[in-house]
Amino acid sequence: MTELKRRRLLADTTPLREPHYRRLWMAGIVTVIGAQLSVVAVPQQVYEITGSSAYVGLTGVFGLVPLVVFGLWGGALADVMDRRRLITITTVGLIVTSVLFWLQAAAGVDNVWLVLGLFSLQQAFFAVNQPTRAAIIPRLIPGDQLPAANSLNMTVVQFGAIAGPLLAGVLIPTVGLPSLYLIDSIALLATLWAVIALPKLPPTGHTTKAGIGAVVDGFRYLSTQKVLLASFVVDIIAMVFGMPRALFPQIAHETFGDPVSGGVALGLLFAAMSAGAVMGGVFSGWLPGVRYQGRAVVACIVAWGLAMVGFGVAVGFASPASGPALMWIALAFLAFGGAVDMISAAFRSTMLQQVAPDEMRGRLQGVFIVVVAGGPRIGDVLHGVAAYYAGTAVAAAGGGILVVIGTVLACLAFPIFLRYRVGRS
Repeated sequence: MTELKRRRLLADTTPLREPHYRRLWMAGIVTVIGAQLSVVAVPQQVYEITGSSAYVGLTGVFGLVPLVVFGLWGGALADVMDRRRLITITTVGLIVTSVLFWLQAAAGVDNVWLVLGLFSLQQAFFAVNQPTRAAIIPRLIPGDQLPAANSLNMTVVQFGAIAGPLLAGVLIPTVGLPSLYLIDSIALLATLWAVIALPKLPPTGHTTKAGIGAVVDGFRYLSTQKVLLASFVVDIIAMVFGMPRALFPQIAHETFGDPVSGGVALGLLFAAMSAGAVMGGVFSGWLPGVRYQGRAVVACIVAWGLAMVGFGVAVGFASPASGPALMWIALAFLAFGGAVDMISAAFRSTMLQQVAPDEMRGRLQGVFIVVVAGGPRIGDVLHGVAAYYAGTAVAAAGGGILVVIGTVLACLAFPIFLRYRVGRS
């Protein structure tokens, strides 16, 4: 393979030459691992307390409401406040929430409603933090480097989503679940260091209040951008119907033989999608060359749905007595799904950052985070209920089938999405 071809295949690291972006990116390597420890710890603690996937699915409700409310409001805040100040405040809030998680777990309170309440508080801070962070990137990086920057960001996030769950699978049986929350609290200090070092990022638009009117203006603008609207619709379809993570504690315990308190299989299930996503990110050098990004997104989401069908089928045939082969097949389907989801997300993020003007970017990033993070929360509820009535295998495979059907219908409703290419709408 020639050097030129290798560069086109491997991830483009040009954005890392910008010192502020590089500092945020490097801090993310540490903090996403800690964050993913909590991603495992919360559903695992709920399952340990209740023994029910339906209660684990209920985390979707407690996460969705603050995500919607504070995601939209936080996006509006990011258009009227200095973004460095806002992201600093919310990072401190995330640190405090993680400490509270650690205290309740270390004290052995075992109150599912306390865990869910703290989860809601954490998601409120997250919902303001993430659209602000995303709106900062185009202020630091030239437009032609945004696909590469988004790919680098997602690769780091997904790397943490591998290391975090695998580390959780080792730490839970050895040092206990409370330690996961404590590590998350400490890791967030790296992000705090990075955001404090950012330059001042004052608003550039004319909006002065982050009220309902500003949020409505964002939705009004979005309604005129059919390509962005379609990108949100197909992602909602993928995450609501095709994200089976609420099933992982039950699958790990009943199908793959983990103890109720969690173990290696649980960590592997949570890490598998991210392992695939990291591989997709490492070999993402070709992404900037794709012109028909809408078609690429649709192809990735259909592939995601089919991967979840395969995962559900593998789980249906597996059992603790069947040996590890079917577990590895199930994990391979999750990994493939993670790879195509990473590619889809990189294109959708780039579409938003390139189409939206800076004065609207915070509000649209708020909608984006509601869709990206809120969709899986609804999916948690639906998968938890479906598993209660039909079992985990049917819930996972059936969701994948609905993803494929829903994506086809979305393409019929938004044909412009298939025609979209870079520089045109």
